[in-house]
Amino acid sequence: MSRTIPVVSYYGTLKGMERKFENRARKDAFRGNTREEWLVWKDRTRSMLWRLLGLDHMEWCPLKPRIEERVVLENGITREKVIIQTEPEIWMPVFVLIPDNQGKKGGKAECFIAPPGHQGGGKYSVAGFREIPAIADMIDVYNYDYGMQLAKLGYVVLCPDCRGFGERRDEALQKEDETSFLNSTCFHLAHMAEPMGETVAGMLTWDLMRLIDYIEMRGEWRMDTLGALGFSGGGMQTLWLTAMDERIRRAVISGYMYGYRDSLLKLNENCSCNYVPGLWERLDMGDVGSLIAPRPLVIQSCRDDHLNGERGILNAIEQVAVIRRAYELFGDKQMLIHDIREGGHRWHN
Repeated sequence: MSRTIPVVSYYGTLKGMERKFENRARKDAFRGNTREEWLVWKDRTRSMLWRLLGLDHMEWCPLKPRIEERVVLENGITREKVIIQTEPEIWMPVFVLIPDNQGKKGGKAECFIAPPGHQGGGKYSVAGFREIPAIADMIDVYNYDYGMQLAKLGYVVLCPDCRGFGERRDEALQKEDETSFLNSTCFHLAHMAEPMGETVAGMLTWDLMRLIDYIEMRGEWRMDTLGALGFSGGGMQTLWLTAMDERIRRAVISGYMYGYRDSLLKLNENCSCNYVPGLWERLDMGDVGSLIAPRPLVIQSCRDDHLNGERGILNAIEQVAVIRRAYELFGDKQMLIHDIREGGHRWHN
């Protein structure tokens, strides 16, 4: 015998929120026509985003770096495990992948930051830990070891655990089962952060900025070509970091460029790290991405990526068009590449 009754009609909130989005969204988008107007807009917008992300609440502290492990892998790459302090009492473990040929062509080696996405155990997938069976599976599904791929090409790559991932999981997922190991506590972080005026996206961005500080402190690798590459949630982090910090000189954003209405308002079961209070009234994702201009930027989208939303790849194309306009103001259209691949949510090298 059923203990419930059938519901004939549902009276949900989405339709009303879509109407509000149409009426209120993107009121601070760039509407000028010159490079000079855009530069003024960029500075004003970056300051506004600094507040929305809660970066003004972040607390500076000494990095206190320490190298906990150094091993030479079979492919000749040296892997260091480094721990740095990003805020008082908040620590970030990082795998640093150092090819054996770094600097042999003369001068310092080039360097990338490679933040992780979801469902890959944080830094373990990105750094290529195939010896962990659950990680090997995720690498096969998403081509997730892009940090190791870069290292094999001769780049020094820093693969961090972002907050809530890997060794930085909060209490709810500090367990040994596979589901806990692969997933993140972004939901719990958001509940801690937002009532304090902070956001998960802001926390992640701040930590990556401190990772740049560490690269500068170490002084071993080139800063003038410093890059960032990330897939999915790693693409989100790459987007925010590159938009907010000019020290990133080039970026690859994979599986994370689409309009907020289709991909986060309608697909509202996405991770809490995507949501910044007040953002949608101000900007869409392409507006945020345009802050990267005129630095080299590759955006990779998959035609059948479910995160594109119901309108598919058009949703991504529209946002890239917003970014392209900023590059056109600099006469640097060739610095922006939109790489559209077939298939679903996956990194393609």
